[in-house]
Amino acid sequence: MAEFWAEWGWLAYGVAALWAFFEGETFVLAAAAVGAVSGAVNPWILGGCVWFGSYAGDQTWFWLGRRYGPSVLRRFPNAEKKVVSATSLLDRYGTMFVLSFRFLYGIRNVASAACGLAGMDPARFAILNFIAAGIWAWTFVAAGWYLAVCLGPDSLGYVIAAVGLIILLGFLTRAWLARRRRRAVALAGEGPLR
Repeated sequence: MAEFWAEWGWLAYGVAALWAFFEGETFVLAAAAVGAVSGAVNPWILGGCVWFGSYAGDQTWFWLGRRYGPSVLRRFPNAEKKVVSATSLLDRYGTMFVLSFRFLYGIRNVASAACGLAGMDPARFAILNFIAAGIWAWTFVAAGWYLAVCLGPDSLGYVIAAVGLIILLGFLTRAWLARRRRRAVALAGEGPLR
């Protein structure tokens, strides 16, 4: 990551913004940690770039959900479950949902689209989204920075590797359990085996 920042210079901040447009907690944590350890990354510029990237991404998904949401749901019925979940959280928690959905695993990618699909006022969403993107950006920049300062450069590599391994094992376990469920359903004669 330090080499990436040294080689790309200012363009690396653009990559951080683009990464945050789609997602990017891990990237932001790692970039901030590298900044703390090596000085290659300015945390203020990083925070501003990922704030903008996250805000722009969720505004885009909001408008896509508002414009194309119903037709997309008809084409991708598997996405409907996540949108229903996000919409029910929006109905129940409103403002708090918009301020916090970036921190909820599994629905961040559809939450903005669900807000658009649910007919949320665009100005209200834009204001709340701006605040939420800032909270998200500065939380992960600060967490990465302080984690690196507390652990030091040597331990940081081991912690990042351990977290990566835990995430990988989580995904593999989830896939294995889903496959087991499908197989059990197929053996019971209730559906096709995939």
